[in-house]
Formats: sequence, C-alpha cells, structure tokens
Amino acid sequence: MILPASPSFSLVGQKAIVTGASSGIGAACAVALARAGADVTLAARRASELDTITQALIAEGLKASALVMDVSNIEQTQKLIEAHGPFEILVNSAGLARHCKAIDTQPDDFDAVMNINLKGAYFLTQAVAKGLLSSKKEGSLINISSQMAYIGGQERAAYCASKHAVEGFTKAMAIEWGKQGIRVNTICPTFILTELTAATFADPEKRAWIDSKIKLDRVGTVQDIMGAVIYLASDASSLVTGSALMVDGGWTAG
Repeated sequence: MILPASPSFSLVGQKAIVTGASSGIGAACAVALARAGADVTLAARRASELDTITQALIAEGLKASALVMDVSNIEQTQKLIEAHGPFEILVNSAGLARHCKAIDTQPDDFDAVMNINLKGAYFLTQAVAKGLLSSKKEGSLINISSQMAYIGGQERAAYCASKHAVEGFTKAMAIEWGKQGIRVNTICPTFILTELTAATFADPEKRAWIDSKIKLDRVGTVQDIMGAVIYLASDASSLVTGSALMVDGGWTAG
C-alpha cells in the first residue's frame, strides 16, 4: 500500500508581510511565519516596537525586516508593497476598535474604524495581489477578522460592521483570483489576551460576559492564532479559499 504524502507546513522560500506586527496578534503571526521558514517583513506604524521584535527574530537566526507603514494611507501602502514585494503571504493584522453604544457612535470614530479595518485592509490585499498577478506567482492572503464578523457584540456596532464587510470582500476576491492560485481567507479570533484587550478583561462585567460565551472555558492567547496562520499560509491548506477559520473557543457555535 502506498500511503499519501503529508502536506508541508514549511514556508521556506516564501516572502511574507505582516501588518499590525508591532504587538499582539500581528507580532505573534510574524514570529510564527518566521519560525516556519518564511522571510518576514514586519509592518506597522510604531518604528521602535517593530525594531525590537525584528531584532529578536534575527537573534534567533530567522529572516526578518521592519517596514514602517500605515495601512490607512492607501497611496503609501501601494508604493511600499510594490517596492518590497511581491509577497507570497500576507497577514493583515492592522486594526482599530473604538467601542461605544451604537446610539453614541460619532462619524469621526466610525470613519477611523472603517479606514483601517475595511478600506485599509481592502487596498492592502489588492496591492499584494497585484504583485502576485504581475509576477505570475501564487499566494495566500490572510485577513485577521473577528468572531464579531458573524455575530453582534455589545458596544461594537461600528467594529462589527467593519469585520462583516471584510468577510464579504474576502470571499469576492477569493472567487476572482482563484484560477491564478491566489487564496484569500480570514482568521476570526475570539477575545485574545493582549495589551490592547487588557482593559476589557479587567472589567468584571465584561469578563463575565466573555467567560459565559467561550465554550472551552478559557480566553484566547496569541499562541492560539499562530497555528492557524501557519496552516492558512502553507500548502496544508492548498484547497482552502474564501473561508473563515474560527478560533473562538466555540463562541459562534452557540
């Protein structure tokens, strides 16, 4: 009997770019991809934090470089992607949340969330895809979405709207570029314990709400996202596109 070959999770020889890579989920994704063999460009607005993480990766003998970039600046983003690409792997972890009750949402806050979470993500994904198409390369483009792309959340109307929209353009792009071997997917985390979510977890009422929803009876950590991103970036997911990988502890199942 000839047994089937196991798919490879190796990313050796692949160029990757991770936005929002100066902290939290983005930084963890950059670490995961680099340890899987990818040559990773870490992109974000905060130069000092980027440099610290990049130097730590290099100290491990991994391939990494830093790139200061603001995904809400579409023209700058397009130029930087063109200059430093093509990238076979994109992980877009840049994001913004301004939580308040829907009745209190201000236009400026709504626009700020949409400019990064939706518009920035859309045109970043487009820019990376353009590089792949012009060089006739295949690739895996991953947007960090949210479980809130499939449900509603208290004080999160604008954020939910932005993430629901990300799921929509991800599916449309996956259909459009599938024949060129470009896969487009999302990862949808539950609440992940990071510096940015510390205040939410510190609120007893909000913490009780979170704990009541996660069926695995624990909150998420950045390590929970690292395995997911390696899977979607690698050949192990070669038939997966236009999909959302839920990393939510069973929240949306209920």
